[in-house]
Amino acid sequence: MQEGTEEIKEIIQEDIWGSIKDFLNLGIHLGEGEKSIHLTIGLLLLLIFSIVVTKVIMKWLRSLFTRKMDQEDKRRFSSVFKFINYVIYLAVVLITLSAAGINITLLITASAALFVGLGLALQELFKDILGGIFIILDKSLQVGDVVNIEGRVCKVFEIKLRTTRALTRDDKVMVIPNHKFISDTVFNHTQNHSTTRENVQVGVAYGSDVELVTKILEEAASEQRQVLKEPKPFVLFRDFGDSALLFSVHFFIKDSFGDLKIKSDIRYAINTKFKENNITIPFPQRDVHIFQNLKPQSNKP
Repeated sequence: MQEGTEEIKEIIQEDIWGSIKDFLNLGIHLGEGEKSIHLTIGLLLLLIFSIVVTKVIMKWLRSLFTRKMDQEDKRRFSSVFKFINYVIYLAVVLITLSAAGINITLLITASAALFVGLGLALQELFKDILGGIFIILDKSLQVGDVVNIEGRVCKVFEIKLRTTRALTRDDKVMVIPNHKFISDTVFNHTQNHSTTRENVQVGVAYGSDVELVTKILEEAASEQRQVLKEPKPFVLFRDFGDSALLFSVHFFIKDSFGDLKIKSDIRYAINTKFKENNITIPFPQRDVHIFQNLKPQSNKP
């Protein structure tokens, strides 16, 4: 019995396990001693196994952290999680290579110049990614926000890790690098709430009834359906201009993205009411004074 058991062990160790080891050691062997690199089937299988296990663990952690989040927060977290995945996968690959006996210090040292070059070339990309992470984490920008960036008013409809996409008033898609929201001054019309205060300015001729002008401006704004009833529109007598008395009517709306159409309708209404009440909108006027310098005539004969 003992002899039979020993023979079985010997067969397993030398034949079966030996064949498996030989198969796993198949691959590319470079160098000798400490600086040798062995790219074998066993190393490849170990890498695949490590990545699969890491993927399962990361998926479980993702579900654990997002199970109590709403759908909007889940989308934001997913963008950050993708960036974290890349870093963790890289760390797993390096640790696996090190555990397999490969000196990763040599790989890092040999690739140092490449990493520096990539870092310089991709610094804008890294800035965009970091900007996207900050935007998602501190919620300084959300889908549906109306922002003014580089003189353009647009509505955000998608926030990604590197770029943000927004729709302009011309119905064109504007792709904005995320670092713009970190380094530049950006006006967010809807950061605090959806209601914004807008205004329309107009000038009337000197001698006009300012009380009547104020009443007409308030009516022109209040009659528009998009203008909120509360807070009520109000009028400011802004200044005595060179050629006109300057007024502005202020009103509150919920659609700041479509304020151009609302302001246009109010201007149409103001123009119509001014004509009905004989109120003139003057054009700039200038007085030109001509001085003629005449030389006195000589009295000599």
